[in-house]
Amino acid sequence: MNKKSYWVEAARPRTLVAGIVPVLVGTAAAGRLSPPRFLGSLVVAVFMQIGVNFANDYFDAVKGVDTHERLGPRRLTSSGLISPEAMRNAMAGSFAVALLAGLGLAAAAGWELAAVGAVSLLAALGYSGGPFPYGSRGLGEVFVFIFFGVVATVGSAYVQIEEVSALALWASVPVGFLASAILVANNLRDIPTDSRTDKRTLAVILGDSRTRLAFKTLIVASFGALGLIALGGGGVWVLLPLLSFPLAVPVLRRVSTDSGRELIGVLVGTAKLQLAFGLLLTLGLWV
Repeated sequence: MNKKSYWVEAARPRTLVAGIVPVLVGTAAAGRLSPPRFLGSLVVAVFMQIGVNFANDYFDAVKGVDTHERLGPRRLTSSGLISPEAMRNAMAGSFAVALLAGLGLAAAAGWELAAVGAVSLLAALGYSGGPFPYGSRGLGEVFVFIFFGVVATVGSAYVQIEEVSALALWASVPVGFLASAILVANNLRDIPTDSRTDKRTLAVILGDSRTRLAFKTLIVASFGALGLIALGGGGVWVLLPLLSFPLAVPVLRRVSTDSGRELIGVLVGTAKLQLAFGLLLTLGLWV
């Protein structure tokens, strides 16, 4: 593999759906489309997600959290394929791109967005960095629900209509649930290795069986939340994501039986479910 392939791998393209879906859903909930603002929102979301991935790769390596026993996709810094300095610079560069795009949106839609962006950046760095990384203290899923669910979805609507949309707020709930489910699946797989490195994720705290139950609850609750969106002004068409439930069935089945590296399939399946769910919800909101 060449160096470019390493950087693509480190960016973890499959996870980018967690940043893209809330932009699609939030824009649809706004009911208005300014293409430049939409593209700006996508740039912010994608580069924030890439920055978080680079940050996790860097901080977990320098703190000794990632070891040769890791069951998930390899981390490039701990594997020695990318130097810590290069990964740190790439992290900073990704966040800088997101920051510049965010400032452009703030200039167009309101400078209050700059404050939201600053909080989001601090939250992204604090997930695995700093003296008290909250991702290692059972709060990772809370971060994902808030910032890749509520903030990203409502913020994407705000960029279009310059006001907080109640419909976008309701729509952010299943988006956040599914994004959190991706992290739960990831941390379920890593319970053995995280326990040995004193990384107390929510999965480590709950234990194996309760983490599997939490995952199933998030998936089912995502579909249940469609009723709230419909009652909150979305209409019957927001029930379109029910068509994606066949993608949830094998994921729910596998999370009951798979273990170790097999759980990577659950994570990938959940990302595909979120994408299908998000696209159908976007369509339903536009209709």
